Amino acid sequence: MEYDYLIVGSGLFGSMFAYEANKRGKKCIVIERRNHIGGNIYTENIEGIDVHKYGAHIFHTSNKKVWDYVNSFCEFNNFVNSPVAIYKDELYNLPFNMNTFSKLWNIKTPKEAQEKIAEQVGEVSIDNPQNLEEQALKLVGKDIYEKLIKGYTEKQWGRKCKDLPAFIIKRLPVRYTYDNNYFNDRYQGIPVEGYTKIIETMLKDCKVLLNTDYFEFIKNNPKVAKKVVWTGMIDEYFKFKLGHLEYRSIRFENKLLDEENFQGNAVVNYTDADVPYTRVIEHKHFNFGKQPKTYISYEFSQEWSQDKEPYYPINNDRNNDLYQRYKKLAEEENDVIFGGRLGNYKYYDMDKTIEACFECVKNEFGE
Repeated sequence: MEYDYLIVGSGLFGSMFAYEANKRGKKCIVIERRNHIGGNIYTENIEGIDVHKYGAHIFHTSNKKVWDYVNSFCEFNNFVNSPVAIYKDELYNLPFNMNTFSKLWNIKTPKEAQEKIAEQVGEVSIDNPQNLEEQALKLVGKDIYEKLIKGYTEKQWGRKCKDLPAFIIKRLPVRYTYDNNYFNDRYQGIPVEGYTKIIETMLKDCKVLLNTDYFEFIKNNPKVAKKVVWTGMIDEYFKFKLGHLEYRSIRFENKLLDEENFQGNAVVNYTDADVPYTRVIEHKHFNFGKQPKTYISYEFSQEWSQDKEPYYPINNDRNNDLYQRYKKLAEEENDVIFGGRLGNYKYYDMDKTIEACFECVKNEFGE
């Protein structure tokens, strides 16, 4: 066995594990089915703009250990995520805050906003929400639901809100301050040199093979490593023998525009059901770019199939039960570590991926 670890996938979890194992004197080989490293946090420089090729990735955390860790690989800027939402010809700030309420109802004070929401929640009088629509109405009333939640959510999930479980929207961020910062975390920013730089640094001492399928590779190299770190879909590892877990996927339409500033913000959500895309990303604003051109991405949510990238696990009862059955199989694989978003069938923010890898490294190396 030439290597200690065969790491399948060069996303954040796999690359971080490779880096930490390498620091401990372990020899790693990383294989990646795509033609680039980095998984979904991959950034590509186009016309001097760091383009987030798989959707907006804004790093945020309240864990100082995690923040110090990522800053050891590259410098982060002070970007603050302040998206806006467009409904028909109206523009609103997100998350729901006093700027949002002032625009909705022409009010000024937190007391007025609280009374308006309480009034609308009282009008629907829902005690035991049975679906997402009822849950949202119970939390924020009809105006916010109809203008800023309903259309966006139905596009995102490809299902009517009445057909989605209530737990998806158990909590909604509602702020009675004039604060457009989407995240409450202490630390927030974007890598000045792009996320790909972080992954390159993590993998600089590892052998990396791109355009490489695990099953083909392992068939030809059955004893290449003592252990496998699997960051792909857990059901794929077991060749879907218990059935397929479900995901939502995203299709991107990208445009390089010969203008300096297209929408004035990095992220603009479109909450009207009649607009087919969910949001538009203008990548240069993540790094306060002044380039003469701009690069934008339209995001279209869609059902996942095997020819598409899986993005969001659909954690309903059926899928969670199926995952638990796969997890039992995984626990019997003594020489395989399952990690990351796909390996754990769980949507992780980047900081949570790092925390999970810290725990994995501790379990594996006892430190």
